Amino acid sequence: MVPYFEFLNNRVDPNRMKKFLTIFFLIVAGVLHAQEWQSSFDAALNLAKKEDKPIVLVFSGSDWCAPCIRLKRNILDSEEFKSYASSHYVLYNADFPRKKKNQLPEDKSNVNKALAEKYNPKGYFPLVVVLDKDESVLGKTGYNVKASPKKYIATLNDFVK
Repeated sequence: MVPYFEFLNNRVDPNRMKKFLTIFFLIVAGVLHAQEWQSSFDAALNLAKKEDKPIVLVFSGSDWCAPCIRLKRNILDSEEFKSYASSHYVLYNADFPRKKKNQLPEDKSNVNKALAEKYNPKGYFPLVVVLDKDESVLGKTGYNVKASPKKYIATLNDFVK
């Protein structure tokens, strides 16, 4: 009986395997980058300044707001939005979960509250605010159930122009 790895070594060209692994890791890195939401607003702001990109600030109630959940599922998690956003926006989610198991750390919760006081004083959910790198509001929108990812991207881009 031939050990499994010896069998592979006899059958797989090492150069082809290197090419495959390189392509695989590039794809994985691209997917992970496309889904990258900044972990803090400071990180989002720094990245926006560094890359000269607008910030898409999303106010959501991830565990209680039905329109917020639909916005995430139908627009923000779509491959079209993630792919476009990765090269055009810096993303930050100011989440306000209600369930105890989903509570944010106190410092992040305090940052989100301060952002809400400044950019969402009426407490609309979901609310998407597009900011420039200097934190000036370029535009605000919510969620329209008829919007496709393509239309949503166009709405955000209209604020930036």
